[in-house]
Amino acid sequence: MAKREDGISFDGIIGAMPIFAKELIAGGVAGGVAKSAVAPLERIKILFQTRQAEFKSIGLKGSVTKIARTEGILGFYRGNGASVARIVPYAALHYMAYEEYRRWIILAYPDVWKGPVLDLVAGSFAGGTAVLFTYPLDLVRTKLAYQVVGSSNLNVKGLIHHEQLYKGIRDCFSMTFKEAGWKGLYRGVAPSLYGIFPYAGLKFYFYEEMKSHVPEEHKKDILVKLTCGSVAGLLGQTFTYPLDVVRRQMQVERMSNASNAKGTLHTLVAIAREQGWKHLFSGLSLNYLKVVPSVAIGFTVYDSMKLFLQVPSRDEAIIEVASSHTTNQTSSLHS
Repeated sequence: MAKREDGISFDGIIGAMPIFAKELIAGGVAGGVAKSAVAPLERIKILFQTRQAEFKSIGLKGSVTKIARTEGILGFYRGNGASVARIVPYAALHYMAYEEYRRWIILAYPDVWKGPVLDLVAGSFAGGTAVLFTYPLDLVRTKLAYQVVGSSNLNVKGLIHHEQLYKGIRDCFSMTFKEAGWKGLYRGVAPSLYGIFPYAGLKFYFYEEMKSHVPEEHKKDILVKLTCGSVAGLLGQTFTYPLDVVRRQMQVERMSNASNAKGTLHTLVAIAREQGWKHLFSGLSLNYLKVVPSVAIGFTVYDSMKLFLQVPSRDEAIIEVASSHTTNQTSSLHS
């Protein structure tokens, strides 16, 4: 047990932390590690979605070669700083909000069925909450990843000069805000919400539904959790992927003269009419390659962090929160 000179132990500090704080930390660490692990695939996926003529036409291998030749190894991580800066608070809020919404529903409606439908509702609202708080960072990440530039020691032919190039996260934030204010920082948030509500809900729904069919003695097996989570992520992503494509197109609209679409529905129809409905699933196969390891790593790290931070089980957490509320109410009455 780690112990400081003043007698305060590490376990004591962990034990004094509220449950929601532990869930925030566990979710944030899990999100950051998982996102960094699949950053190269995320960069290529965004380029597939937004630069079809340049990258989708040359395929995955050609795209990897082009990025490596023109931008070097760091090119695969362009925009990852903004991505991690977004995913850490996003994942932290997502996991914590899901657990909190789930507890609130059970405490408010004790007779509610504690099945996958509960996870569908809690997951949907948790996803929406996380998106609203972190969307500007997602917008900045997409704009930075959309840029294709050469490294300082390379002379790249065909560089697109008419596009706005951002120097980094702060510069992108500043210029976007100057151009369109808060509205600019939340451009494309509508399809994000349309997509995250069903995706987050379905992901938790499929995960809990699959786990309900696992024998009790195997439910704590990490491999089982990773398998259930990966399949749930794949199913949820497939159903909601077209909205992700629409969101990316709207986010980079101001950086390209190729699209004049105004809103979510307009953009969706324009993509289907001008580029074909198949483009609404552009990069989906690559996304599958990204989702499986991402979900696997995310679940592993989240479970490990919860164990490290001594987060109680869901049933124990509900009892602890209910007891805390009762104590607070009693104290208020005495006061």
